[in-house]
Amino acid sequence: MKILVVGDGHSEIHEVAIAEAFRKLGHSVGVFYWDKYFSANNIIARQWLRAQNKFIFGPQIKKINRDLVAKAFQFKPDMIFIYRGTHVSLLTLSALKTQIPNCKVIGYNNDDPFAPTHPRWLWRHFMDGVPKYDLVLAYRHRNLQDLRCAGARRVELLRSWFVPNRNYPVVLSEKDKAQYECDVVFVGHYEPDQRVTLLEFIVRRGWRLRLFGPGYDWDPVIRRSPELGAQVPVRLVWGEDYNRALCGARIALCFLSKLNRDTYTRRCFEIPATRTLMLSEYTDDLASLFREGEEMEFFRTPEEMMAKIEHYLADEPRRQAVAEAGFRRVQEDGHDVVSRMRQVLVWLEEMREETV
Repeated sequence: MKILVVGDGHSEIHEVAIAEAFRKLGHSVGVFYWDKYFSANNIIARQWLRAQNKFIFGPQIKKINRDLVAKAFQFKPDMIFIYRGTHVSLLTLSALKTQIPNCKVIGYNNDDPFAPTHPRWLWRHFMDGVPKYDLVLAYRHRNLQDLRCAGARRVELLRSWFVPNRNYPVVLSEKDKAQYECDVVFVGHYEPDQRVTLLEFIVRRGWRLRLFGPGYDWDPVIRRSPELGAQVPVRLVWGEDYNRALCGARIALCFLSKLNRDTYTRRCFEIPATRTLMLSEYTDDLASLFREGEEMEFFRTPEEMMAKIEHYLADEPRRQAVAEAGFRRVQEDGHDVVSRMRQVLVWLEEMREETV
């Protein structure tokens, strides 16, 4: 089968991982990434391109859409998988359906386009195009009905994933231990919820904390914190460094995005895949995926978080046993990217049978 994967293309855990997964499943894969359309050496040109990318308007957006149609017509795929199609217009989706009538077009959005915290202009092309997709994949349960009400023909839940060659257990070198070894780690962005207060509690208790994420979010907030100021500058970690940051911790925290109204997140699979114990905010959704106290741990209050950290730091055999069970769970239940794309192909086959 010929599959065209479309998206921004700057992240190796999103579109790039999807394309590679389809290749591992034995398919011929083409890609169309629009990230390269917004780079320039001239500073004035670069600022103009950044504005077009941010607000999704202007000649480069039109060029992206023209080039996408041309690429698809040349490649003639059986399926087009569009990841977070913010830049793909309704006219382009119509042209793809007209010029390649036997091709199924699938859209996936890991963000919540219905959340009140997101600007509506960001999602205008995606929302306009929802009725044109043959299948729209939702990241979270609450968006299933949202997408149906927006006119989607068919909607399915596609959870995020871990990437096996990027998220796996690793033994740290002495040099790596100096950078990553700790009692508790949190890797992620800042949000104005309780996460700063909870991290301060951890440091105040005397446990070794490491914090990684976008410094432009974290640094202004924690700079004056007596407990967290030593973490400045907070740095982003990617690839092998991200993996080492998780593997270097005895416990990895998982805070859920309130901006996206998340009930789980990608790290819920990436953390167990490194054989590190995950301690997450409780949701019914996450509790349906992991057994509490056996494959991961939850907290519902600050007091419960602190008590569970204390318990597991004092009981290394139990900590290792729960971490190992969590590792087995994500492997056995197919929370890896290849298994996710295999499910997409099952839905594709169902749609093709329905049109026969």
